[in-house]
Amino acid sequence: MEEQGNVKELEVKGIIGFDGSTIKGLIVHSDGKHVIYPIGNKVIVQDWTTRKQSFLTGHTNAISAVAVSRSGKYIASGQINHIGFKAQLIIWSYNELKIMDTHELHKVRVEAVSFSSDEKYCISIGGRDCEQVVVWDIENRKVICSEHVTKGVQGEPFALATLERRSSCFIVGGEELLAVWRFDKEVKRLVCYEVSMPKMRRTFLCIDVDQRDELCFCGTSTGDIVKVRLNFHHDPENVAPLRDPKVIGCFARISKKKLPQGSVDLYENGVRVIKRLPSGQLLIGAGDGTLELVEESAPKIPKVKGVKMPSLPALKVLKSTKVNNTITSIAIMQKTTLLVATTACEIFQIDMNNFDPRLVVTCHTSPIYCVAFPHEFSDVFATASKDDVRVWAISNMQELLRIVVQNFSCSEVVFSYDGKCILTAWNDGIIRSFTPLTGRLMYSIFNAHNKGVSAIAIASHGKLLVSGGCEGQVRLWEITPHHQTLICTLKEHKSPVSAININKTDDEAVSASTDGTCILWDLENKVRRQIMFSNTLFMTVKYYPTSVQILTGGSDRKISYWEILDGSLVREIEGSQSGAINTIDISPCGEFFVSGGNDQIVKLWNYQQGVTTRIGLGHSAVITSAQFSPNAQYIVTTSAAGSIYVWYAPQQVEEIMEPAKSAASLPEEENIKDLASARSSGSGVQSKSERTDSCCYSSSASSSCSKVSICQDSLCSSCNRKKCVSCKSSCKDSKCSTFKPKSIGSSQLSCQDSKCSSRKSGPTKPESVKSHITNCGKC
Repeated sequence: MEEQGNVKELEVKGIIGFDGSTIKGLIVHSDGKHVIYPIGNKVIVQDWTTRKQSFLTGHTNAISAVAVSRSGKYIASGQINHIGFKAQLIIWSYNELKIMDTHELHKVRVEAVSFSSDEKYCISIGGRDCEQVVVWDIENRKVICSEHVTKGVQGEPFALATLERRSSCFIVGGEELLAVWRFDKEVKRLVCYEVSMPKMRRTFLCIDVDQRDELCFCGTSTGDIVKVRLNFHHDPENVAPLRDPKVIGCFARISKKKLPQGSVDLYENGVRVIKRLPSGQLLIGAGDGTLELVEESAPKIPKVKGVKMPSLPALKVLKSTKVNNTITSIAIMQKTTLLVATTACEIFQIDMNNFDPRLVVTCHTSPIYCVAFPHEFSDVFATASKDDVRVWAISNMQELLRIVVQNFSCSEVVFSYDGKCILTAWNDGIIRSFTPLTGRLMYSIFNAHNKGVSAIAIASHGKLLVSGGCEGQVRLWEITPHHQTLICTLKEHKSPVSAININKTDDEAVSASTDGTCILWDLENKVRRQIMFSNTLFMTVKYYPTSVQILTGGSDRKISYWEILDGSLVREIEGSQSGAINTIDISPCGEFFVSGGNDQIVKLWNYQQGVTTRIGLGHSAVITSAQFSPNAQYIVTTSAAGSIYVWYAPQQVEEIMEPAKSAASLPEEENIKDLASARSSGSGVQSKSERTDSCCYSSSASSSCSKVSICQDSLCSSCNRKKCVSCKSSCKDSKCSTFKPKSIGSSQLSCQDSKCSSRKSGPTKPESVKSHITNCGKC
């Protein structure tokens, strides 16, 4: 872990994420071991063997273009920005993994970027709002020249390719646009040589140039391949073409079946990626997911009079395979393996000998709204997103199950406590239950909420389901395998319900809403117990494991502690300096909690002290959900970019959990740290000296207990969270023979501990609570 000030970083176990929408976004480094690709606003450098990842952080919005220099020394990346703003382009040092240079000379979007063959220049083109080409001098860190690339009826540019032997020349392709450009560093001028295309109109999506700068092959949206002679002199020092470049062929596949007159076999949805091999063969990736290895052969032209062929059938297919979605990148690794990326955020590994695709990377293509673990099972977790719910193995980060519901978004996913079903909430107003092994639909609750289901929670016995909707209603459902019945509707919230949580004893639930209220519900009497107001949009709420307090987070960037008994605010801490708090989860032992929000930083907090102990950096978009694993070894966080991060939980959590497992003879609640009442102290937290006096003597004192429990005070300096040797008044262990809780007397006090034998019902006198807690051995 690396330290930043006094706060250490969380260690990443693994990342599930890839942005497949970037054209040529997957690149194999020249060392043959690393791959470079974007995720959101970060560039990832990943060791393909060990899966170890490094992050290049500097962009403020999604990355739209990536390029790597020939030797691998530099990485360039361009981003998208809001309309009317400049788009940033960053040049990175690969060895140092830091920013070398940056400029903002394009408007809104950087469409494509490339390095010259001698690695001295970085060339980039803007999108439809810019349409400018910029040549950047890397050594001198300044712009050489820039020029508009479109003229007349020509549309926006899409493709950019630099020449292999002439560092000052490059080719730009787009809508009815194909031209060779040459820049002169001395006079700072760009010269354009348009490719002659008589009677042909095409939109060029990709370009690749041969090693001798004689020919280039261009993929079109029509689905054919255009071959261009560049007409350069054989001497590389002569950088100007002898005459204008010219199209010498427009080729389609040689079809194995009979086609109608005047038609040819074209690639569906256009040719998106083209890569020329040293042997002269072409790798073609199409919009329908087709990947083919072809070579040019003599065209077979049918003898048809009066019909003009749009392109010649001159490409012989040698090998072919198909992936499920549009191909955006083709990269060659170790000469025999292909890495193919698609718009579905998937990476396929293909052996060039047999052309069999194998899926190696997959992830969500849309924002992830929720993550959930099964009860007391940490090997798998589920995530909810648009169109699907997926189950992942935490050991190898592989997808185990995919549940697809087309055209709808899943807002929340939970496992039943017995692990027999996966409950999901959808924006079409339906609650769906699936089997966890096969993903088969078990039942659906139609019209659960008329504006979409936004939150759900299930009781431990599995017979009660609480749901919240975008209309602000909270509904209780009786769940059985054969029928699902609405029990009641609770109408208190005025805005969408953002989160619901049920306490440990299943008799109370809390709901958070964007109307600025959190409501505690009595699930037995179906009435409101408490309501908490705040000037914020509540986004998340969680019960403390002993159900004595709740944590909330929202748009005011604050994390708030609330007392369950009277709904009072105990403590309020600043959870973020720049954005809303979207998610909170408390560790099973209650010692820590994790938060995430719009600042893209995962923060681990000490619950009692309210201070940050660890931070997690790496998310490239807003953090939407976070969850501790039941064994407290991992923290899983998700983001709006569709990426999933699995972090190692720090050792402090594990050290607390292990003694709790060994104390099998203790009741379950005694393994969780009890919290003092908010009304027992003005600040809600006792001073260090008070805690030391009321907890333990020094280690030299004699022990009178045969069974001693873990010290309940995290600030005790004498025991240092080790086993207590001797207690000042009476032992905290109810199993100990020396344990003698002192009576409360005749006061009409109500003990704060539901397990305390001295608990009495009746009105509570706030002024006497502190003396009662001092006298009660259980409190």
